Amino acid sequence: MDILNNLALGFATTLSVSNLLYCFVGALLGTLIGVLPGLGPVATIAMLLPITFGLEPVSALIMLAGIYYGAQYGGSTTAILINLPGESTSVVTALDGYAMARQGRAGAALATAALGSFVAGTIATVFIALFAPPLAALALQFGPPEYFALMVLGLIASVTLASGSLLKALAMIILGLLLGLIGRDVYTTEARFTFGLENLTDGLQFVALAMGVYGIGEIIKNLESHEDRTPTAAKVEGLMLSRQDLARITPPVLRGTALGSLLGILPGGGALLSSFASYALEKRMSRNPAAFGRGAIEGVAGPESANNAGAQSSFIPMLTLGIPSNPVMALMVGALIIHGITPGPSFITDKPEMFWGLVASMWVGNLMLVVLNLPLIGIWVRLLTVPYHWLFPAIVVFSAIGVYSVNNSAGDVLVMAAMGVFGYALHKLDCEPAPLLLGFVLGPMLEEHLRRSMLLFRGDPTQFLTRPLTASLLVLALVALVVVLLPTIGQKRETVFRE
Repeated sequence: MDILNNLALGFATTLSVSNLLYCFVGALLGTLIGVLPGLGPVATIAMLLPITFGLEPVSALIMLAGIYYGAQYGGSTTAILINLPGESTSVVTALDGYAMARQGRAGAALATAALGSFVAGTIATVFIALFAPPLAALALQFGPPEYFALMVLGLIASVTLASGSLLKALAMIILGLLLGLIGRDVYTTEARFTFGLENLTDGLQFVALAMGVYGIGEIIKNLESHEDRTPTAAKVEGLMLSRQDLARITPPVLRGTALGSLLGILPGGGALLSSFASYALEKRMSRNPAAFGRGAIEGVAGPESANNAGAQSSFIPMLTLGIPSNPVMALMVGALIIHGITPGPSFITDKPEMFWGLVASMWVGNLMLVVLNLPLIGIWVRLLTVPYHWLFPAIVVFSAIGVYSVNNSAGDVLVMAAMGVFGYALHKLDCEPAPLLLGFVLGPMLEEHLRRSMLLFRGDPTQFLTRPLTASLLVLALVALVVVLLPTIGQKRETVFRE
């Protein structure tokens, strides 16, 4: 009965006129940025963070969440129609979706993606409603040592699941932790790592860092690309699926949903990982694996369900433990902190209307996305013809205005510009910025829990090993790091990401 009462509270919060409007805006913006290659939810959410300052916290969270899972829908549209994934999670969808479009079945592919995403989103929302509260109740038993160990495990897990060089991922984590230490010491209030610059005494602004590395950095990177953005399948017909198609997509949708719901909890981009894993699973289980890559409808249904389920279940560790599982969740943590709310075990009990309002908004948002995506396909395709040299200057201007509006500081705009150049340099060096952002968000919290633990242990670090849960989490982190350092495992890991 408790869950029914909680859901009733959630729907009462979500179905207010203002929150419905913000849910719709988030879903619409998410679809739009999913369609347009080169933007992505991280850059968009980073740019919109300043706008959320004037909103109620629950409205801001509902809108930002809608942008995230809406982008999973939008990315499939261009992947299917013109073989140009708007989102990284839609790369797998393009393999069979575009082949179906070339065979005249673009409508069936789009309908499969929309229905699969809706079913997955609905089931993943139930998953969040059922499992988030017990996990939060368990986490309430955590003390500073347990939190420190949990954050170490989260950071190590994000490194192990990052593609590319393991050494570079570790370097990004450490650099993010160091950037998070800039500013005044929590206990002594002494300025550190500021190099005498007054603008840095309060630390680097999260919005400036995120918008620089992801927003400006992505813009500079995309100005180098010259993809053909001319639509090749603008006319879409046959959006109704036959009974045979429905029978073929049902098992992949359910398997993809289950896989995405579980992998989405893992740090390091569960939505992307789950879409690849789902495609591999469906190909392995198929009676005709040779059809994959040539227009197999199962190759669209499975990955699309998995990436949407993974996107939504990634909210669980962020809301219940305060541990972001991917860059978007790190931005969500930043948005909550800006509003004076600390995500963690007490979030559900202290802010029940916000938590359950977010859960209910996911149902409403997924329904909106189904209604939005199919009728507006023609508009989305036309948007692809907008030249980059018109789109990106506008984004830079809005980014600068947004960063300046946070603290009315021109210094923050300069930090954003510097971080944009830095983000572009990371791209050139094949370094992923995601571990950097996770390290920056978790750095201050990691330091605080470490120092509290050392005060509790009177300066004896061996006391970490005397607490069973703390020791278990630290051992898991060590095992995860050792596994990826083994030459054979490392070779397989590189092969998987290359494929």
